Amino acid sequence: MLNKLLLSASVVASLVSSALAQQAPAAPPSWKQGMASEQAQSPLHPFLPHITGRPASDLPVEKLKVPAGFKVEVWVEGVPEARSLALGDKGTVFASNRNLSNVYAIVDNAGKREVKVLLKGLKAPNGLVFDKGSLFVAERNRITRFDDVESKLDNPGEGKVVIDNLDPNNAAGHFWKYLVMGPDGKLYFNIGSPQNITMPTYNEASIIRVDPKTGIMENFAQGVRNSVGMAFHPVSKDLWFTEHGRDWLGTDLPSDELNVAKKKGQHFGFPFCHQGDTLDPVYGQNRTCDEFSPPVLKLGAHIAPVGMKFYTGQMFPAEYKNSMIIAQHGSWNRDPKQGYNLIRVSLDSKGHATKHAFVDGFLENEKGDPPMWGRPVDVLQMKDGSILFSDDYNGIIYRVSYSKPTK
Repeated sequence: MLNKLLLSASVVASLVSSALAQQAPAAPPSWKQGMASEQAQSPLHPFLPHITGRPASDLPVEKLKVPAGFKVEVWVEGVPEARSLALGDKGTVFASNRNLSNVYAIVDNAGKREVKVLLKGLKAPNGLVFDKGSLFVAERNRITRFDDVESKLDNPGEGKVVIDNLDPNNAAGHFWKYLVMGPDGKLYFNIGSPQNITMPTYNEASIIRVDPKTGIMENFAQGVRNSVGMAFHPVSKDLWFTEHGRDWLGTDLPSDELNVAKKKGQHFGFPFCHQGDTLDPVYGQNRTCDEFSPPVLKLGAHIAPVGMKFYTGQMFPAEYKNSMIIAQHGSWNRDPKQGYNLIRVSLDSKGHATKHAFVDGFLENEKGDPPMWGRPVDVLQMKDGSILFSDDYNGIIYRVSYSKPTK
């Protein structure tokens, strides 16, 4: 009798649990987290790339606008969801993706560019660094090194793990990583906030650095919601980085940021303070923005600044030397939309930053859904002084060059 009662109780508990599970609403996607109740029916949403890419012949490349003397053209197509870029010593251009699992190598084959699948089966291999013959690849959970890679493009091997267990919670949010080599020989990368707006753990919403020789990591900067672009100034060696502000505070708040970390240990505000002067309605209570490092430049609300490089080449005009070229992926959590371009940011002798237009024309209809036909992601300077930039929406890499205008 007792066994029957226990069995009946177990069955009832199982049925109740099943019923409750069926009634419980499904958790919203991570990009909806932080919505106010009145925003629940908002039509705003992220834009997915064309995963297989699109041929350049289908795109209005002639609509792209650059300053006088500059030229923009398709450098190569057929690089699905092209994201981060890196340049090898022998001229190989490496390209990653975020939603897929491959890393590509673009090589010159008898005068024609060939896109080779270098690595496959990875987990969101977004970040790339080439240094001293080795390619470092940052996945969501680890960083791996592939030695002498340009001599082994058809069989690079398994690689050597530099550091692992970077995503123990398998977070749904900003898990993709950007990667840059510091002047100290350490790799710097981001660990984004796992949600739109939340209290991060000790190593989330931060910029981390790791010694590739020992695998020892340390927090370098905190309060960084999500940075997908970093570069060291060629003279001062300070770390500059772009940062995405939180969503669902409105059309014009908060601004995305351009920041500089001049020393280890700076805190840039997230989740307490946004854009250097706006307290978060939840996490900013009883805090002040004065305790955090403010941005050097407000780039615009929801404009999604991503990859950036300091220009050190000889091809472009003198005013471009040591200025930043920043790719802006473009807004989704805003109406009307903005961004989808490349800008140049110059610095004066006191470190004050000024924005300049550089490549425009991807934004077709600021009220459209989608509003754009392409989305810049990362920037790469070539040996001849030209630059490449990737477009993950179409799987294309463009080249920008300069020739002095004739009078």
